[in-house]
Amino acid sequence: MELRVARLSDEARLPSRAHPGDAGLDLYAAEALRIEPGDRASVRTGIAIEVPQGHAGLVLPRSGLAARHGIALVNAPGLIDSGYRGEVCVLLLNTDGAEAFEVEAGDRIAQLVISAVAHAEPVDVDELSEGDRGGGGFGSSGR
Repeated sequence: MELRVARLSDEARLPSRAHPGDAGLDLYAAEALRIEPGDRASVRTGIAIEVPQGHAGLVLPRSGLAARHGIALVNAPGLIDSGYRGEVCVLLLNTDGAEAFEVEAGDRIAQLVISAVAHAEPVDVDELSEGDRGGGGFGSSGR
């Protein structure tokens, strides 16, 4: 499958995989900025992508940034629909209570996974079929 990418700035880098079998493509910052403790920022990647029809782009956090710096994605996962053609931006949140986080142009800030989408149509019904769990929600499995 091909992922068409347009660079919107000189600082933009094409998404890339660290290893051939990786599911995620690294997304890179196209700007430098500082995120203070507890603050969030929309970080430009300098790219626009053409997600293939029948698919969606999921923007996911990088575990290394989370573990080492407390950096999370505000809206994880971020969703890029196949019809969107604007710049991909990543909403980073600095959860560290004491340290600011410095982003430099070229830093890996998130990862992108392209996933097939099933287009289910909602149907209004009076009742649902029985399920193994019934109405059991959070924590209902006993773990």
